[in-house]
Amino acid sequence: MAITLSGDQAIPGPPLSSRLTPAQVWGIVLLAPYLLVFLAFVVYPVGYGLWLARAPANYVALYNDPIFARAAVNTLIFLVIGINIKMLIALFLSGFFAQQRTWIKWLSVIFILPWAVPSIPTILSVRFMLNPEWGMINHFIFTFTGDDGPNWLNDPTVALTMAIAVHIWKSLPFWTLILITGRLAISHDLFEAAEVDGASWWQKFRYITWPSMQTLYVTCTLLSMIWTLGDFNSVYLLTGGGPADLTHVLSTLGIRYLRLDQLSLAMASIVCAMPFVLPLVYFMMKRLSR
Repeated sequence: MAITLSGDQAIPGPPLSSRLTPAQVWGIVLLAPYLLVFLAFVVYPVGYGLWLARAPANYVALYNDPIFARAAVNTLIFLVIGINIKMLIALFLSGFFAQQRTWIKWLSVIFILPWAVPSIPTILSVRFMLNPEWGMINHFIFTFTGDDGPNWLNDPTVALTMAIAVHIWKSLPFWTLILITGRLAISHDLFEAAEVDGASWWQKFRYITWPSMQTLYVTCTLLSMIWTLGDFNSVYLLTGGGPADLTHVLSTLGIRYLRLDQLSLAMASIVCAMPFVLPLVYFMMKRLSR
């Protein structure tokens, strides 16, 4: 900033560093690394992906690819069925694990293991169990019945169902823990008063637990939808998109196009997931801003 005098002479103003307080300077210094990381690992990859998928011909090719249509339908099925079943089970299991009993506390340690263990060993172990030749499940079927078990992952419907089940099994402990915290935040005096009035367990849940946890439950459901749209492991590690590329979801379809050396189509398939993600992000931020 410069100060202009009557004789058309300009006197330079004080430097920017002298106009900032020490707290503001330290704020800029501490914020700069985060901004650099954000630009390098978020803005640049997203912008580059949008640039690769910019051609309208990419979306015409996706529209004409039956695998893309099947992946979009699979994604909707995965979201509608998987998330609702998962969150309902988590809601009722949170009531079970919120009980103050020693054996329940020990059981909760075992219950949380699928979420705590990395995805690759856990999901691949399920895939080995479902192997039609030497898998554990078919081995038990042959031992007790004398018949060969089915090829579990050779049927698209069964394979997608197994992928949804693996997703629920893997992420259920996390959402159960979140809902447990919501239950523990409810005043115990409300339940004692309901107990004195002779309320049943369903009445306690309907008039005390659910109204107190409704906001948390809806918020967790929206957040789970956003994360599930990007769930790559459950489908790819279990089925690989097969059989015949019929169990792909939008988060795994890009790998198929990368294998076919079609990078622009891979990016376009990911961009097509944005109409699913952006409304969820909007409603999520709207609820959190209340």
